[in-house]
Amino acid sequence: MEVSLSGPVREAADGLASIEIEASTIRELLERLTDRYPKMARQMEQGIAVSINGTIYRDSWNTPIPEDAEVYLIPRIAGG
Repeated sequence: MEVSLSGPVREAADGLASIEIEASTIRELLERLTDRYPKMARQMEQGIAVSINGTIYRDSWNTPIPEDAEVYLIPRIAGG
């Protein structure tokens, strides 16, 4: 699958706008990304949201990712 990256997440992945990676769940995706790009671990600690086909997931890490899904990693925005 192709995963699109934005902002600090992109910077942590050596400036890549998208990454080709295999994963069946959000948890597996995040684990594989941090294995491949260790700098991304900091982004994960600060909070990351995953958009799958337009639906944003913040803590549902066991959610399956369909094979043909549009996937975006988005840094969480602090606010209140």
